Amino acid sequence: MSRLHSENHLVSRIGWLRAAVLGANDGIVSTASLIVGVASASTGSHQILVAGFAGMVAGAMSMAAGEYVSVSSQADTEAADLARERHELETQPEAELEELTQIYIKRGLTPVFARQVAVQLTAGNALDAHARDELGIVEHMAARPVEAALTSALTFAVGAALPLTLVVISPIEMLIYIVSAASLAFLSLLGAVGAKAGGANVFKATLRVTFWGAAAMALTAGVGAMFGTVV
Repeated sequence: MSRLHSENHLVSRIGWLRAAVLGANDGIVSTASLIVGVASASTGSHQILVAGFAGMVAGAMSMAAGEYVSVSSQADTEAADLARERHELETQPEAELEELTQIYIKRGLTPVFARQVAVQLTAGNALDAHARDELGIVEHMAARPVEAALTSALTFAVGAALPLTLVVISPIEMLIYIVSAASLAFLSLLGAVGAKAGGANVFKATLRVTFWGAAAMALTAGVGAMFGTVV
């Protein structure tokens, strides 16, 4: 006799995980790059710390605003599609039933069986069936603007705090090297943790975030050294 078992699919984490990884990654990369760029202009540690802290606050607010606006747009689109689908179910129920039947036929069901499935799902919750199978909207992947905004802002601040802490404890003559090396280590760890949580390839994720982090810091350091001023 078979025993039922529960499954915890990793795709259910995609909403908050994407925002968290993006926020922390941007916090580390942008703040570390800013610190390295300013330090390359031979500025004192106090000015570097002020610039880094200002970058952390501005970046966290920018991440929150950007995530909220973009995810709100997605939520508005989903709501509009659901409203349109609800109206069509009320005014054209037979056409919507046939539409659902054709979806299941394209997925491999026989016409007779597809019709039976469509009828049963429509009788249970027609809007839910169309949202899932026609529009691709499922509950655990639905847009959540506030959650995305708060997650991005918080993780950005946490990520930015790591290189900022190094400014306080590192000697000014070694600051660029310490911040660069430590930030790359932080990015590698972040890439590995994010990949592990999402069930992705750890090596590829780690290499990806480390490469782009190194490129950003190198470019900003070059700008700071070239102009010799706060950028």
